[in-house]
Amino acid sequence: MIFLFFFRKLKGSFPQLLKYIGFTLIMIDFNEISFHVRYAETDQMGYVYYGNYAQYLEMGRVAWLRSLGISYKTMEEEGVMLPVVSMQIDFKKPALYDDLLTVKSKLKKIPSVKIEFDYEIFNEKNELLVTANTVMAFIDMKTKRPTACPDYVLKKFKS
Repeated sequence: MIFLFFFRKLKGSFPQLLKYIGFTLIMIDFNEISFHVRYAETDQMGYVYYGNYAQYLEMGRVAWLRSLGISYKTMEEEGVMLPVVSMQIDFKKPALYDDLLTVKSKLKKIPSVKIEFDYEIFNEKNELLVTANTVMAFIDMKTKRPTACPDYVLKKFKS
């Protein structure tokens, strides 16, 4: 706390303080994608069928990774796959046919053998419809065993 007070007096920022005392800064950011609900994604009541939300989360996660220059395809070509090992979804309000949805994806913590994302899904009225969390494991495609997050992926998170 003394260091933080000292840096505030010098007009420094918290990231500058961390860098000054030797911490590596990690960028944990969010990404948003938007799309309209298609008719085929709804049930007889006109609500988005609950099973489609897993695809919406994947769309958000893939867009988040792609925004950092990381693709599933490249990872798989380099021998690493990323299956979902845990998924939790809390439904707050239903999405309807033709709603414009926005999926906000955020990395929860720096990946190790696993990578974890939190999500929020909103409609065009900015009403929160869903909160969710997924955990994926880095798996070596040859051995089918867990492996550490590839270095080229970790480097993308360092500022």
